[in-house]
Amino acid sequence: MELSDKAAAVSRMQAYIVEHIADDITLDALCGAAGYSKYHAARVFKELTGRTPFETIRALRLTKAAQTLRDTEAKVVDAALDSGFDSHDGFTRAFARRFGVTPRRYSAETPPVPYFVHYPIEAYYMLKEGAEPMPNEKVSRTVTVTAVERPARKLILLRSVKATEYFSYCEEMGCDWEGLFNSIPEKFAPAALLTLPPNLMTPGTGSIASGTEVPLDYQKPVPDGYDVIELPPCTMLYFQGASYEDENDFCTAIGTLWEVMDAYDPTLYGWRYAPELAPYFNFGADAKTGARMARSVEKM
Repeated sequence: MELSDKAAAVSRMQAYIVEHIADDITLDALCGAAGYSKYHAARVFKELTGRTPFETIRALRLTKAAQTLRDTEAKVVDAALDSGFDSHDGFTRAFARRFGVTPRRYSAETPPVPYFVHYPIEAYYMLKEGAEPMPNEKVSRTVTVTAVERPARKLILLRSVKATEYFSYCEEMGCDWEGLFNSIPEKFAPAALLTLPPNLMTPGTGSIASGTEVPLDYQKPVPDGYDVIELPPCTMLYFQGASYEDENDFCTAIGTLWEVMDAYDPTLYGWRYAPELAPYFNFGADAKTGARMARSVEKM
């Protein structure tokens, strides 16, 4: 069985899980989506994602519960029932195992926790194996550029040692780096892969990191291994790609935005890039919002 066939089967199972996350998902339904037997469906899913289908379902539901507790006044028992748990105690134990904090404490304090992040596996493996994305007219080359004034702020980041790009960063630091940053309600923007200028690097670390910006008065503790630095006020140019239909086209969307951004000349508008002021931010891509990136600039 070729990897592309397995990846496509897992992609179908992932899509089924996301679409039916509020329903009672059975292994029969998942193997029907995959087109495999129960044994092969479960084995291939774990082989490519590192988790069983039901570990993935539970992680997604617990993350949804955490988001509910973070963003609303919902009671813990209501979040438990909405997550498919039959008891408050069972939900509390599962939540604490996943996030290292009880749901009651999380609701009150909202510390950074590792939210589960869904990755479309088919596009991930296509890019990892070096396959060129097929031309897709649905991924438009239209890009919006917006200058945003950023105040002095903090950057919470997870540094790599040897990584040079996304996949080497994932191999070194894990592909679930996004979840913790996106759990922070005070963040200015979604988690991003960062390219650090030399003045923001530290001895023994590389130029690639991940992170998110938070207000200067942010005081919540961060997990071991994470760093917090201050960034000066600056202007950021935000590059926003167009939305697209198929979530598996995220690689194409990022590549398209990168090409357009590299060809963009800020000096035509009175700016020049100032990488020493802030990292280069790659926010990735989402079908609804498109690909997003940001670079610091200063007036000429």
